Amino acid sequence: MAQPAVPDPQQKKKKAKNAKNAKDNAQYGKLLLARQLKELQKNSDGFSVGLVDDSNLYEWQCIVEGPNDTPYQGGYFQATLSFPPEFPSKPPLMRFTTPGFWHPNVYKDGKVCISILHEAKEDQFNEQESIDEKWRPILSIEAVIVSVMSMLSEPNFESPANIDASVMWKKDPEGYKKKVKKLVRKSQEIMMGG
Repeated sequence: MAQPAVPDPQQKKKKAKNAKNAKDNAQYGKLLLARQLKELQKNSDGFSVGLVDDSNLYEWQCIVEGPNDTPYQGGYFQATLSFPPEFPSKPPLMRFTTPGFWHPNVYKDGKVCISILHEAKEDQFNEQESIDEKWRPILSIEAVIVSVMSMLSEPNFESPANIDASVMWKKDPEGYKKKVKKLVRKSQEIMMGG
């Protein structure tokens, strides 16, 4: 007859320590998010942030202004930033919620595909993306949003998330600009309550 497994005291201590570390990290993540949110609500250039729901610090809403001298100029593009419980160890997810958002590095569902939002680990399917371009806990949320604004000006064609937008940008730049101008007008209508 098999003996029942006796709990290893060392394993028990290790599990308790891991649970405490996870709780401490979650508290640190919440404090960091609260501090950055407060700072960005006072000082931001080209975007604004707030909470989707005042009771959830892990879901932010953003409005990103289209950068000057780009087809996106004049637009006010709504987006969300969703933070995992492991933040800042893991990156947030950013998704444009303005309907029909059109960009080579934004999936058709609005999810932003940019190195700074990827976990810092090797990706066998995207070897040109170096670890130092990816998410690190020392990066600020402002750095993420500024990188996304920069992406609007200069897409990464090496790993497009939206192949159709990428092809259109390269092969039919005038058609691309026309499509984005409609998007800009739609974003303005949404901002005006339309």
